[in-house]
Amino acid sequence: MSPMHRRTLFGVAALAVAGTVAGCAESQRTTPTAGATGTGTAAGGSAVDTFIFAGSSDPVMLDPAMASDGETFRIARQIFEGLVSVAPGSTELVPLLATEWSSSDDGLSHTFKLKEGVTFHDGTAFNASAVEANFERWANWTGINQNENITYYYGKLFRGFKNPEDGNSVGIYDRCETSGDYEITVHLTAPFASFVDAMTLPAFSMQSPDAMKQYNADTTEGTVDDPRFSEYATAHPTGTGPFKFESWDRGQQVVLVRNDDYHGDVAKISKAVVRIIPDARARTQELQAGNIDGYDLVAPADVQVLKDAGFQVPNRPAFNILYLGINHNVNPALQDVRVRQAINHAIDKEAVISQSLPEGSVAAIEYMPDSVNGYNPDVTRYDYDPEKAKALLAEAGQSNLTLRFAYPTGVSRPYMPTPEDTFVAIRAQLEAVGITVEPVTARWSPDYLDLCQSDEGIDKRDVHFLGWTGDYNDPDNFVGVFFGQKSNEWGFDNPELFQALKDARQLATAAEQEARYAEINEMIATFVPGVPIAHPAPSLALGPGVQGYEPSPVQDEVWNTITVTH
Repeated sequence: MSPMHRRTLFGVAALAVAGTVAGCAESQRTTPTAGATGTGTAAGGSAVDTFIFAGSSDPVMLDPAMASDGETFRIARQIFEGLVSVAPGSTELVPLLATEWSSSDDGLSHTFKLKEGVTFHDGTAFNASAVEANFERWANWTGINQNENITYYYGKLFRGFKNPEDGNSVGIYDRCETSGDYEITVHLTAPFASFVDAMTLPAFSMQSPDAMKQYNADTTEGTVDDPRFSEYATAHPTGTGPFKFESWDRGQQVVLVRNDDYHGDVAKISKAVVRIIPDARARTQELQAGNIDGYDLVAPADVQVLKDAGFQVPNRPAFNILYLGINHNVNPALQDVRVRQAINHAIDKEAVISQSLPEGSVAAIEYMPDSVNGYNPDVTRYDYDPEKAKALLAEAGQSNLTLRFAYPTGVSRPYMPTPEDTFVAIRAQLEAVGITVEPVTARWSPDYLDLCQSDEGIDKRDVHFLGWTGDYNDPDNFVGVFFGQKSNEWGFDNPELFQALKDARQLATAAEQEARYAEINEMIATFVPGVPIAHPAPSLALGPGVQGYEPSPVQDEVWNTITVTH
């Protein structure tokens, strides 16, 4: 998921939000009618047929192929399905719309056998022709649809399009070859070892070719200039999933209804609602009042309070990284590896975790979690050692170093739930070794991201917080994203590292990649681009009567297994 992939208001404003939501929620709390499919009642409560989850913002739109934000993907996972998925609570591949698959030894072709008897929500048959139509749609986007702000995942992972514009390279998708109605082979022009894993991303969900054509999914006829806001993407998203789209009241809620013709386990609830509550305090208040059934991005300070009140606070398995980025571009001191090593030795990661991150968070030694292929447990480490940090600064002639330290305000991210608290912890540690810290703050979007990543932000900060939640199990989805090429964020030019990442990405199999990425992780560790801080464990909050919610490291949380009792 892209990071780069809430304001806490107090007093009257928060209460006003809570009151508005409460009024709407009450009307949706209905008891299932007799004989409703799959409903159940837990001991001590009566079942309700609606699950209400609080999202922190609106989805951008509802065509997952054009999305890169978590709120769009949360809803897309209920409506759409891909060829493969992941097992609950893990990143292990399991069948979904494909029953089995195989890849050629050279990594250039991938064959899928498809599940029979599946239909899209509009009645269109799911078959090999539908799969081919989706791949051809992605590969043949032109014009504005090739902009990475619109089709980020396809453009990045397939390395371009069939008809690239502005001098870009041709993508690696070649063609689809069908064999009957329920077998298809996807041919590539270059290896993509994690191709099948990538098919778990909502961006590569299967969508109804008929619905996309009927509602102008790839044009702006009768709509606005941006194809993300086509009639299809805003009012007619059509997949094969356990829930169907019913309505979207922007800024308020998205309503989904059960797909009674679902090919898998039919949902136990008849309706799922994603309520938009930007304010973190209001989300907590609404859960405590019983007006919503769950939310995520729980502030660490709220965890024990909610547990003590009888709420469930499960953690998603950490599949992310929080890091302190170092800007090599402007401050000459930071171009000295000894200074970057000193900054690493100055930071007590365990103290940062205990002071500002959720229970279950793990200190990081590299820029990917240990479940990712190519993780190297033996990389060079820079353990907490303030005396060594002082010595390295002195050796580099930087005992009076001043750093402009950027962090975002009014936001909570899965890898950075309370940036202000994390800043306070690390600031004290840097100052303890003689580094003067000058805070630089900005609101998250677009100001903070521009500060960290745009041309205009290059000379405004020396170090900064950012992070990443992995999209799928692929080392390139972590270190390739951060260090695959020269960027405004880091500002360094390391051709050897860039080439190593490019070569590793093009190896044919994950087995070949494992050793190479382990070597690359050591290259990164000795180069010291920044400080990998932690793999935070993102927390969810659920009502005591919610059962069957399966936390996922990649947020692949589909709600057909959920029951709710009050």
